[in-house]
Amino acid sequence: MELVFKALADPSRRLLLDRLFARDGQTLGELCAEVRLTRFGVMKHLKVLEAAALVTTRRAGREKLHYLNPVPIRLVHDRWITKYAEPWVGALGDLKHRLEEETMSAPKHVYEVFIRTTPEKLWAAITSPESTKQYFYGTAVQSDWKVGSSVRHLAPSGDVNLDGRVLEVVPGKKLVTTFAAVHDPESAKDRPSRVTWEIQPMGEVCKLTLTHDDFDGITKTYESVGRGWNPVLSGLKTLLETGKPLAIPIPAKTS
Repeated sequence: MELVFKALADPSRRLLLDRLFARDGQTLGELCAEVRLTRFGVMKHLKVLEAAALVTTRRAGREKLHYLNPVPIRLVHDRWITKYAEPWVGALGDLKHRLEEETMSAPKHVYEVFIRTTPEKLWAAITSPESTKQYFYGTAVQSDWKVGSSVRHLAPSGDVNLDGRVLEVVPGKKLVTTFAAVHDPESAKDRPSRVTWEIQPMGEVCKLTLTHDDFDGITKTYESVGRGWNPVLSGLKTLLETGKPLAIPIPAKTS
């Protein structure tokens, strides 16, 4: 958390996050064009933001694209934001998605979270129904984790909430599946998208990178999962580090 607070303390770094908040997936050149900083200055600030996991990067050919990673901010939220402030924070998240709708041409969600655990335990938490029930909205994942096999998340009622197929499996390192939110009539109309889990051991912790992409534009699925992955990843981190599920209060609906 100290790296997150240090990164957010600088107004120039907050400005860079604002620019990625407005339009994700920008190159270094695009970010330099939007702020009154030298190229070296932008590179220096991005390095601090990446160290705090507030920014993550992906290669697209020769270009390096920068994405806002909201997971650390969500972890701050879960620890310190009171239930009275929850609706306001949620509104900011909705704003990000509305801005993305207007600007992104190849939408994707990219998240990073550092978890004090081993690759084996993290892999088991992702692929075990006993674990997913504790952080994935109460659903139990079911699959034999072989390429081509089905992967489903079952609600306590036995209904299928999420359906997909296993595309790639490297135990303890990488898992790629398709993703179809069949429980929602509107999202069920969308073509299945793709979810990639990547585990990288880093000493006493693992860096988990989750990429959700292959959308047909700004679909209903794209909109809904953008709000849904933060609590899932926060809950996964809390479960592995404390042994207890994360209780996230659901804000009361307002008229």
